[in-house]
Amino acid sequence: MSAHRSSADDAALAALDDLIGCIDESVEELQRARVRAEHLMRERRAGRPWLEMVTAESRPLVVESVSTVLAKLATAGHRWRREEAAALQREQISINRIAALFGVTRQRISALLRDQDGEPAA
Repeated sequence: MSAHRSSADDAALAALDDLIGCIDESVEELQRARVRAEHLMRERRAGRPWLEMVTAESRPLVVESVSTVLAKLATAGHRWRREEAAALQREQISINRIAALFGVTRQRISALLRDQDGEPAA
């Protein structure tokens, strides 16, 4: 393997770096959400009504925090998967082999490699 890195390799490294940062932020946010969820659990077990608990809960709600984390991870994970697949293709790895490595179909890898906007497909 060459010591020289192309801008395409830099894109893969940047995507991986972004994913790592997103994972770190997600862990922190999920830890905060867990603490808040445990508080809700204690309150409910003490007999407090759901509506009272939800209306008293500060924003973002636990469910909002979890949804935000999932969306951010999906976006960062998709970008990394796309850049990783492209990096493997640049190393002359076949689409069939990449699909097997990723556990998806050949068609999914082809679509992933055609994707240029970096957002998960609907």
